[in-house]
Amino acid sequence: MELQRSRHESKSRAEDQEPKRRRQAPQATCPFYSHRHLQLLQDQVLLEVKDIEQLVALGKEAGACPYYGSRFAIPAAQVVVLPYQMLLHTATRQAAGIRLQGQVVIIDEAHNLIDTITGIHSMEVSGSQLCQAHSQLLQYMERYRKRLKAKNLMYIKQILYLLEKFVTVLGGNIKQNPNTQSLSQTGTELKTINDFLFQSQIDNINLFKVRRYCEKSMVSRKLFGFTERYGAVLAPPREQPRLTGFQHFIQSLQPGVTEAPTAPVEEGEARVPRPASPLMHIEGFLEALTTANQDGRVMLSRQGRLSQSSLKFLLLNPAVPFAQVVKECRAVVIAGGTMQPVSDFREQLLACAGVEAERLVEFSCGHVIPPDNILPLVLCSGPSNQQLEFTYLKRELPQMMDETGRILCNLCNVVPGGVICFFPSYEYQRQVHAHWDKSGLLARLAVRKKIFQEPKRANQVEQVLTEYSRCIQCHGQAGGMVNGALLLSVVGGKMSEGINFSDDLGRCVVMVGLPYPNIKSPELQEKMAYLDHTLPRTPGQAPPGKALVENLCMKAVNQSIGRAIRHQKDFASIVLLDQRYARPPILAKLPAWIRDRVEVKATFGPAFAALRKFHHEKSGLS
Repeated sequence: MELQRSRHESKSRAEDQEPKRRRQAPQATCPFYSHRHLQLLQDQVLLEVKDIEQLVALGKEAGACPYYGSRFAIPAAQVVVLPYQMLLHTATRQAAGIRLQGQVVIIDEAHNLIDTITGIHSMEVSGSQLCQAHSQLLQYMERYRKRLKAKNLMYIKQILYLLEKFVTVLGGNIKQNPNTQSLSQTGTELKTINDFLFQSQIDNINLFKVRRYCEKSMVSRKLFGFTERYGAVLAPPREQPRLTGFQHFIQSLQPGVTEAPTAPVEEGEARVPRPASPLMHIEGFLEALTTANQDGRVMLSRQGRLSQSSLKFLLLNPAVPFAQVVKECRAVVIAGGTMQPVSDFREQLLACAGVEAERLVEFSCGHVIPPDNILPLVLCSGPSNQQLEFTYLKRELPQMMDETGRILCNLCNVVPGGVICFFPSYEYQRQVHAHWDKSGLLARLAVRKKIFQEPKRANQVEQVLTEYSRCIQCHGQAGGMVNGALLLSVVGGKMSEGINFSDDLGRCVVMVGLPYPNIKSPELQEKMAYLDHTLPRTPGQAPPGKALVENLCMKAVNQSIGRAIRHQKDFASIVLLDQRYARPPILAKLPAWIRDRVEVKATFGPAFAALRKFHHEKSGLS
């Protein structure tokens, strides 16, 4: 974009300096932004379906930008494939040139659609971002004060006032370094939008106008350009403490440039990557504050230091942004492999977005595998008759962890290939692993299966998966005592979505307990209260808030257990360790192709016999 602008800027600068010269030498512009070449690329893009790598190769051939080439091809295209974050965010959709009027929209992998909408429209700003943006904008205003129109100056002063009040409401001071400021009050506080505006003393400012000014004037972009060009300017000695965070930011952008010495940054703070333009981020928060009072909440999180404290906007009603998509489109298809339970989509998203019941068509089909290719079991007790109930109170008991280990030892003896065991959280997985290590159960498990743990860091996932699959393939060919691998994973982690454990990679999936979300989380409590207040209560059914918690839990379970069955000839056993799975409301939320085959086993003996028979027959056939 800078290269596109450079032609106009250099022209005007040259005209100011040398008004007599009429013609200038051509200036550097983006070589790939040529209308003729882009036209050629657009035609090639529309000729046949291309992935991103092929578009880049075409762009190099044509000498045209594949980014703009693909954008120019949108109006003439019959099918446009895009990430649904781009589809669901109005400003991003418009910027990309996507028009929804009269279109058919298909949202695939829609199991986390509600979470995605909520995530896109929720916004968090930290104390350090607020102080940084204030510092940058203040210097920008001081430098250009004489050149700014009175109206522009007024809006900039309003933004500065807003930033100052946001820091004050967190308990900090805008004039001091956020890294060194300690807050007297700590904890989390939830407020309605109106209450937050009153408490911050900004209820007299028209946020709609401020937002429009930011949009039209592109002040955040100008500010970014200004900070890149001038660095820390206008820094009188008395303002040094306030500007140190900003100077550090500039130095991080231009490591070669030596600025005035900055105050040492805390070790923890230095590791946090700083966003390119804090004001751009804060604009999103200001936009969120223009949401209707009943549809959102503001969470004030005070963490001891101002830099670590934050203001977070939570969207409670995902139907508001989705209503526009539903209204403009000719049809919306919400599709996915594991959509159960679907009541969330019907009630929270579609009914609230104003979709009439007659417009709604629900279709669900069975799986491609024969019914006898899966064996789903609910285990109510283990080999030593210990009742299985992994509630928060009971799951950390040594006997529960031991019983889980004994069940896995038995399973590993009869299941060939890979076994994936899902735990409710990383912390619980770590506790169980440490307990097994101490008690010797881990060594017993390692005799039959090589043990792998899901890494917390995303960049290590690929390596663990590669080693896991190599281990299963090698032992499958070599024979011997070790007959595959055991992967300890976490529900909602890196392995529970989008990864295929087909064939021998996943012959058995074990689910330890029910992965209920943290009921004490203020965000979840607010969402539950909101649903209880807005959705109608069905007689004989759980209240909407409680239903939400159950649905979140079962969606996570369904995603995880669906990892093992990936094609028509695949087979696997699914073992649900918790007697609560036997309850009818929980069973009803499993996918129909699993629910119809579930066997509830009160004791371990018959369950183990069924598993041994299933794997013996299937492995013999394969």
